[in-house]
Amino acid sequence: MKSLRIGICGWGNVATGLFNTIKSNYALIQSNGNMDIEIVVIGARRDNPKCDSGEVKIERDIFDVIKHDIDVVVELIGGVEVARDLILEAIKNKKHVVTANKAVIFHHGDEIFKEASKNGVKVLFESSVCAGTPIIKLLTEELAANKVSKIAGMLNGTSNFILSKMEEGDDFSSTLQLAQKEGYAEPDPTFDIEGTDAAHKIGILSCLAYGTSLPPEDFYVEGITKIEKIDFKYAMEMGYTIKHLAVAKFSNGINELRAHPVLISNKSYLANLKSVRNGIEIETDLLGTLHIAGSGAGQESTASGVISDLVHLANSDKNISKNEVPRKKIESIDFLSLSFKYYFYIEAEDLPGVMASISSIFAEKKVGIDSVVQKEELSENIVPIVIITDPFVERSHKELLMSISNLDSVNNVRSIRVEED
Repeated sequence: MKSLRIGICGWGNVATGLFNTIKSNYALIQSNGNMDIEIVVIGARRDNPKCDSGEVKIERDIFDVIKHDIDVVVELIGGVEVARDLILEAIKNKKHVVTANKAVIFHHGDEIFKEASKNGVKVLFESSVCAGTPIIKLLTEELAANKVSKIAGMLNGTSNFILSKMEEGDDFSSTLQLAQKEGYAEPDPTFDIEGTDAAHKIGILSCLAYGTSLPPEDFYVEGITKIEKIDFKYAMEMGYTIKHLAVAKFSNGINELRAHPVLISNKSYLANLKSVRNGIEIETDLLGTLHIAGSGAGQESTASGVISDLVHLANSDKNISKNEVPRKKIESIDFLSLSFKYYFYIEAEDLPGVMASISSIFAEKKVGIDSVVQKEELSENIVPIVIITDPFVERSHKELLMSISNLDSVNNVRSIRVEED
């Protein structure tokens, strides 16, 4: 039975969750993982009143953790640059690294993997995407014989929680406050609600599936802050719901990456995943379409992923895993060249000729209209108009939106892309 001596860097919610899980489930981990885990040292700038570290040595300088006789540094401090320096220093000192930090892998993955390979150690990061839901090992090991043509999913639990509550009729601001109260959102939720967190995760999955570099070239990212609860009402009437979707595709040597809100059929697998659950669809040549889902946030789910990496380290003699193979430069598609159907929500004055003016703009831009419905009056003389377009090229979208908003009779306009199979 292999024994792993580990040092934990960080002492926040994720780190204390890992510590408590190892202590409470020690016998189960030992039996199922065929390993012993010994927590030798913790790097913590300050104590955490929510967790008693017992007799474990505490280092106030996290870099001093590396000086101890340990096999693995578990990096749980978050952030980017300090985490990068800590990981590289651990690698230099021949320590394996396990991290749940998607940002540092996204921004510095290639550099980190190159140094790990050079020093004969591993860097594992199962919990960096979808917490403990085992997507990393699925892509790098179980699907090794498959060509993956598409990965699409909800990769941010906070956003999915907010959108699920809005679907029930709550507004954005109150739902965000609830997410923060429940611990699903950070005090500063910007990375979650602006799409950055999901973008980091889909970039990592693209790297693993297609060999693209980290960080990838810039790609389109949009958050959920512009969505209103009334959009759910009208989307549901048309057989859709609204999700924040991250997509990676690979075809004919060209990679497509994007992360933004979409209308998707309410009969689809992803549409029916609620609350903080993450869900991913993977299209492969040998197995067809796979679905995987699990909790995307929380101490326990993240601890599960970290421990799975520790078990992998204890039971593997290989020094190089797929994520440490040098990357290849792959051409990225121009987002503006993609075509989508669009949902438009327009608040306009209820006057003769207004609908004709809006329709004429769509005609001028050569954008076909699949359906148009004028809804019940919102307030005196103001009516909402809901339009679903035919597919048209993204390059024309902003210009169309601007032309509509410039009409004197239009008070408000917004749009959401429609994701089709």
